[in-house]
Amino acid sequence: MMNAVITGASKGIGKAIAERLAREGFNVAICARQEAALQAAKESIQAQNAAVTVLAEQVDMGDKSQVLAFAEKIKSTFSSVDILVNNAGIFIPGALNEEADGLLEQLMAVNVYSAYHLTRSLLPDMITKRNGHIFNLCSVASHKAYANGGSYSITKHALLGFSRNLREEMKPHGIRVTSISPGATLTASWDGFEAPPDRMMPPEDIATIVWTAFSLAKQTVVEDILLRPVLGDI
Repeated sequence: MMNAVITGASKGIGKAIAERLAREGFNVAICARQEAALQAAKESIQAQNAAVTVLAEQVDMGDKSQVLAFAEKIKSTFSSVDILVNNAGIFIPGALNEEADGLLEQLMAVNVYSAYHLTRSLLPDMITKRNGHIFNLCSVASHKAYANGGSYSITKHALLGFSRNLREEMKPHGIRVTSISPGATLTASWDGFEAPPDRMMPPEDIATIVWTAFSLAKQTVVEDILLRPVLGDI
């Protein structure tokens, strides 16, 4: 049985990916900050497939020590990691000259450093086994500057840079790296925004993209995937 790790998986895109991979027969390790939401997600993921193991850990992905502890828990639970999805992130819009002091540091810690530290912790085993597919959940804001993007946009540009550099470095080791950049997706990040649900993409579509990219031949990698609602950005 194969194993997957998805960060920030108590809701939205992360949860949809975890549920899809569980249905496909993967053991799944997830993490989130809020214990109640985490346990609810664990039950929902387990309900997709009673035969798989679901490891759910309460982790603040903005805290390096907690990220590294999560990595050790993963390594002690699973013999290998076949899929790593760096999905944890915070979306806080705001203009650079108006946003709160310290916001850039906070968003960098969660949106970028968490992926960096967790990936570095899990890579040695992947490299030894010459196996693994790493997905980094970027954003349309990784490719295009938007008014009111502020620190969030900066961190998403940085995450895409991390992902592309990792792709180059992992070529000799047979490890696939894919950057996925969704536009407006119907998740809690958009709570309070008044728009018909069909104006946004369902998170299950992102899960389908992850599964499709992983399912390709081992010698094939989709490097960058950009998705938007059919009517465009919101």
